[in-house]
Amino acid sequence: MLSVEFIAQCIGIAAMMFNILSYQGKSQKSVIALQLFGAALFAVNFLMLDAVVGGILNLLGAVRAVVFLFKDKLKADRMPWLIAFTASYVTVYVLNFTVFGKEPTAFNLLVELLPVVGMLALNIGFMLKDAAAVRKCGLVSSPSWLIYNLVVGSWGAIICEVLTLISIFVGMFRHDQKA
Repeated sequence: MLSVEFIAQCIGIAAMMFNILSYQGKSQKSVIALQLFGAALFAVNFLMLDAVVGGILNLLGAVRAVVFLFKDKLKADRMPWLIAFTASYVTVYVLNFTVFGKEPTAFNLLVELLPVVGMLALNIGFMLKDAAAVRKCGLVSSPSWLIYNLVVGSWGAIICEVLTLISIFVGMFRHDQKA
C-alpha cells in the first residue's frame, strides 16, 4: 500500500509540471490556465502534507485563476478583486494560528507569511495586462513559496519553484527581450 506522503509527493510533481509549463505561455490566459491546474493539484499536495496555509492558499489560487481567466467579464483587474483576494489570504494566515492550531512562534509567523506574499505578487501580476508582467511578479512569488516548501517538505513544490525560476528567466529571454 502506498503511503499518504508518497501519494502527496506524486501529486506535487504533477502540479509542478503544470506550473513550470505555464511560464512558457505567450498569452496571459495560457499562463493563468496552466497555473489553475497546478494550483488545484498543489492544494491537494499541501493538505495531504498537513501544510494547511499552503493548501488553502492554493485552493484560493485556483479560484483566483478562474476569476482572472474571465477578467474582462468579471472586471477582475479592478481594485475590489485585489482587496477581496488579499483579505482572503490574510484571513487564512490568521486562521492558521487561531483556529487551525499552528503555534505562533516567530519562525512560524514568518514562514506562514511567505506564501501569502507569493499569492499577493501573482495576484498583482494577474491584474496587469500581459504575460511579461506575470513573469516579473513570479520573481517575487516563486522565492517566497520556495522557502515555505523547503520548510513543509513538499518535494514537488520545491523542484517546481526552482524550475519555475529557471522557466521565468527562459520565458523572459524568449518573449520579453526587446529586439
